[in-house]
Amino acid sequence: MMQAVCVDVPGRPENLLLRSLPRPQPKDGEVLIKVHAAALNRADLLQRRGLYPPPPGESDIMGLEVAGTVATLGPGLRGNWSPDDRVMALLSGGGYAEYVSVPEDLLMPVPSNLTFSQAAAIPETWLTAFQLLLFIAQVKEGEVVLVHAAASGVGTAAIQLVRLLGAVPIVTAGSREKLGMAEALGAAAGFNYKEGSFVQGVHDFTGGRGANVILDCIGGCNWETNVSSLAVDGRWVLYGTMGGRCVEGDLLSRLLSKRGLLLSSLLRSRSLQYKANLVKAFSRRVLPHFSEQPPTLRPVIDSTWRLEDIAEAHRHMEANRNMGKIVINVLPQTEETH
Repeated sequence: MMQAVCVDVPGRPENLLLRSLPRPQPKDGEVLIKVHAAALNRADLLQRRGLYPPPPGESDIMGLEVAGTVATLGPGLRGNWSPDDRVMALLSGGGYAEYVSVPEDLLMPVPSNLTFSQAAAIPETWLTAFQLLLFIAQVKEGEVVLVHAAASGVGTAAIQLVRLLGAVPIVTAGSREKLGMAEALGAAAGFNYKEGSFVQGVHDFTGGRGANVILDCIGGCNWETNVSSLAVDGRWVLYGTMGGRCVEGDLLSRLLSKRGLLLSSLLRSRSLQYKANLVKAFSRRVLPHFSEQPPTLRPVIDSTWRLEDIAEAHRHMEANRNMGKIVINVLPQTEETH
């Protein structure tokens, strides 16, 4: 048996329940991980409310990324995984638990200089940012990339990846503190959306050309400012709708006038083969930079919580107070825990 977080009735954070459930058994090509740490994502909040169910056949337990140790090797493995290997993994669900079974193609080794809490902040967040920038937007060296929600997990990863790709990150956020953190991570400019439109700032920075790429998790309420900020032939990449799902106005004609591309992407619903290719590309191109001395890349941790405090962790994210990732320590860690 194992402890896991369940939701019997979709709704508020207090509906999250810690319960004893059977430990999963690894299927063909899978590895059972003993989870040391998991991390929160916005998708978890939606799933808790009944708005983002897991893909068919996947675990109903929330949690899209974990770090831990190999507990059991399933049959038919091709890799050289061994018991007690330190691993981190991208999941379609099941992370809020003491054990989770994962296809081996979605496993990555934990860099030796990272703790489990730091490693848990990498898979979903960094793979999402990597996918958006490389697979979807195909960012090129020297391009200007506007990143919304700069202090989010994906935002903090995207800033660093844009720099790694030789492009120029500029950002929006809702406080001076968040903008300061983004600039410390490598943002070339930052704009507080609560103090007015960011369009003029983008045009001032780019000499009136606009951003070549926009990473947008906001959606609806931002469409006019996004189109106004977009360069001719720019790519607007939508991966969330925190600011609304509906659009009213002349979006199409405005986008057409810029010859702009509106692209969208989700990661959770992708095929296993797509995710495996993504993990392979990320492991080759990005993962080694976490181990450099000093590290070129680093996961940004906002706070750590115990599994039994998962409801408070959800409230913390819903209040938009976090700067970086919110991590759940499933097993005791050396880091300070709330």
